Amino acid sequence: MKGLMIQGTASNVGKSFIVTAICRWLSNQGYRVAPFKSQNMSNNSYVTEWGTEIGRAQGVQAEACRTPALPEMNPILLKPRSDQRAEVICLGESMKTFSGRDYREGFYEKGLQAIKHSLDILNTSFDYIIIEGAGSPVEVNLNDRELVNMCVADLADVPVLLTADIDRGGVFASIIGTLELLPPHHRKRVQGIIINKFRGDPALFEDGREWLEAYTGLPVLGVLPHIEHHMEAEDSLSIRPAAISSVSGAVDLAVIVFPYVSNFTDVDPFYKEKDVSIRYVYKPEEFGSPDAVILPGTRSTIEDLQDLRHKGLAEAVISFIHKGGTAAGICGGYQMLTQQLTDEKDCWEGLGILPMSAVFHRNKQTKRVQGEVHPSSGFTRAAVEGYEIHLGEVTREAGELSPLFILEGCEEGAVLEDGRVIGTHLHHVFHNDSFRSDWLNKLRRTKNLPLIFENPEQRDPYDQVADHLEKEVDTAALMHVLNGKGLSS
Repeated sequence: MKGLMIQGTASNVGKSFIVTAICRWLSNQGYRVAPFKSQNMSNNSYVTEWGTEIGRAQGVQAEACRTPALPEMNPILLKPRSDQRAEVICLGESMKTFSGRDYREGFYEKGLQAIKHSLDILNTSFDYIIIEGAGSPVEVNLNDRELVNMCVADLADVPVLLTADIDRGGVFASIIGTLELLPPHHRKRVQGIIINKFRGDPALFEDGREWLEAYTGLPVLGVLPHIEHHMEAEDSLSIRPAAISSVSGAVDLAVIVFPYVSNFTDVDPFYKEKDVSIRYVYKPEEFGSPDAVILPGTRSTIEDLQDLRHKGLAEAVISFIHKGGTAAGICGGYQMLTQQLTDEKDCWEGLGILPMSAVFHRNKQTKRVQGEVHPSSGFTRAAVEGYEIHLGEVTREAGELSPLFILEGCEEGAVLEDGRVIGTHLHHVFHNDSFRSDWLNKLRRTKNLPLIFENPEQRDPYDQVADHLEKEVDTAALMHVLNGKGLSS
């Protein structure tokens, strides 16, 4: 199998970013390339063309490869439902919820077979497979039954590049410590080092680069400067920092962060708006006086609704909306805005904003959808697209509220008071430029800001990161590694 694996000294060091950049770089050269991550733990998921569910990072990486996303690119997805339990998605289909112990003891062999099957499928269809590890490869308490790092490198028989985040500090200790803890046969797989998220003058790190190469016997293939990019993040560790606009009187957008927030990249497009400030709100004292609040998706709607009440944030949101504030609920956030939420056994009080109710079913809906803005919604009629991942259905009385969209021929979502409050199950709703601008223009009018009807064209973020990689990394050495030619001494 031709390819390589990107492993990291820790979580959130940039593995997904580097895999994505390599994928687009190879695709730009005409190669058929596929991403792969054996096991992902994230509530940020991606729906394929066939309605199967994988980790969002691998869906994004497939887009960078210019190939449809397949369940084999992420055969195991774990979606946390509590601190102790997670839903297991295997080859795109939901199985059951496991505890950590039950998963390790009862799912390991099945997971291993799913990984082997997936690698075999991808190997027959692509020139290169770029594999992403998870966390650190030297979690010594877990390595006897791990399914994410060196176990996968062995199954695929590919070389490994180790990446470290210099921005967080301790880069030398993290690299040396990781290499020292690897057993000799796995240490031999590591063929190079990539330093990520460097700030400042790279010349100031030249001595450090030379020291690392001399001490480890491994080449440092590149020192990647920190860059701002618009690719979607993988999980909640990667929630982007707040964005404070320099525009006077900018729109103040507050995003509620739930403990089990999911698909939070729904708010990413607002970072492209120069007159929008974005704040993440975890507790009531952070709520402030926003112009609009967004309640995003959640993997555990009831648990997060109860957490919202416990913290006092529910009261802040309700008071804000009752005083005329603008709000948007997406998926689980939409369900919270209703009067009540019920399943087969229990009933819970919602936030009581929308005169609707949410009912939870056993079977999850996962699908990509296309449609248009509903003509009676109060928003400009335009095409929209996105995806749905939800267990609950929201019902309303005929004529009581306007629907927000028409998706696949069916009315969907809700609009209250000419768009002041909206709710929808459609993820990526604000990725639709026309609808996002229309929604923001309602806020801009109240703040006497210039209206924006078209978002300026953005450069393809995948080409941006591929160019970044090509400029900063020894791509000739990278190609040697990809073709199975060792570099380390």
